Amino acid sequence: MSTAVLTHRLELDSLAERALHLATRFWFGVLLIGQLIFAFTVAAFYGLTALRGNFTAWRKVLTHGYIPGDPIGNVALIIHLSSAVFVILAGALQLIPQVRNRFPVFHRWLGRFYITAAVSISLAGLYLLLVRGSVGDLAQHLGSILMAVLILSFAGMALRTAMGRNFRGHRRWALRLYLVVSASLFIRAGIFLSLLLNRGPFGFDAASFTGPFLTFVSFGQYLVPLAILEIYLQVQQRPGALRRFAMAAGLVLVTLAMGAGIFAATVGAFIPNIMTTFDPRTSIAETLAATIKASGVDAAVAQYHDVKSAHPTTYNFDEDQLNTLGYQLLNTKKYPAAIRVFQLNLEAYPKSANTYDSLGEAYMDAGDKAQAIAYYEKSLQLNPKNVNGRRMLARLKTQ
Repeated sequence: MSTAVLTHRLELDSLAERALHLATRFWFGVLLIGQLIFAFTVAAFYGLTALRGNFTAWRKVLTHGYIPGDPIGNVALIIHLSSAVFVILAGALQLIPQVRNRFPVFHRWLGRFYITAAVSISLAGLYLLLVRGSVGDLAQHLGSILMAVLILSFAGMALRTAMGRNFRGHRRWALRLYLVVSASLFIRAGIFLSLLLNRGPFGFDAASFTGPFLTFVSFGQYLVPLAILEIYLQVQQRPGALRRFAMAAGLVLVTLAMGAGIFAATVGAFIPNIMTTFDPRTSIAETLAATIKASGVDAAVAQYHDVKSAHPTTYNFDEDQLNTLGYQLLNTKKYPAAIRVFQLNLEAYPKSANTYDSLGEAYMDAGDKAQAIAYYEKSLQLNPKNVNGRRMLARLKTQ
């Protein structure tokens, strides 16, 4: 082989190695930004509402949120949420080479806490799933159970290889653990990316939160990143410029898709939750929920009108307030109260397609087919792109 050819090959290999390095940093940078936003959202929403004693606000995001009278379940939920924030932030620090190389003692101690938090989040998550239940179907629950098992397994292997001073093996198991505990961000990015591209639910029923796409992302949220990691590790081991260029290109495409999903999740979920947290107004939903529990829904409706007239700026009368309260009642099968709350929201927002859609769903769950059809049809008149409404309407008309 001539010197010119050898030099050219070495230059090509160097360029491929550089491309792969930059693609990896690009992926990590986008993921880190998403994790920081996600961690801030979780800490701000759950932390600040808890400091205010407003645990009922958690039900806006979690179907099985804070439940009075269930101390064990509530402690498990708090452990799960607090551990989630820690593993998001600590995991990123563990992977930064400058931190690992310059502060090895800090890296080791942080790693111990990181593994402890990862184990805590998986055990607490398993308890909440198996005891309290969760949205979705059996396939999605199995996906969550497998994820918890992988976290426990990878945490154990990362600790074992570190104690055995097998640093190469430790790095691999730590990377696997990092990807699986990051799955909560990956699944949100995947779902919101599908909503962005499809302009609505794709491959799943938004009402029951079931369908083939959700089954796929329940497993894909960690199996796909793990598969990409294994390919990446194989490419690193085997020489070849073509492999590295291909891996770099693949990583860039994956990162762009992930970044778009994180952006969509930020706009569609993270920012609204943060804004809710820092909203100084009193939640009318929480106020009415207490009144319904004490005096019934009629008293709550009267209170709504009185408060809205007397204190229009002190209380939060946004559309999502009554909508959230209505679904809380609907989830506990209090159909008459839920219907009345959704009717109240429709009176306040008569031009919103979502208010008609929610009321239609309440009537459907209550068994009033005629009213459900009427309100779903009105929702579609206001928003012809309401894919869920069209699907529910078709289901009702074929029954």
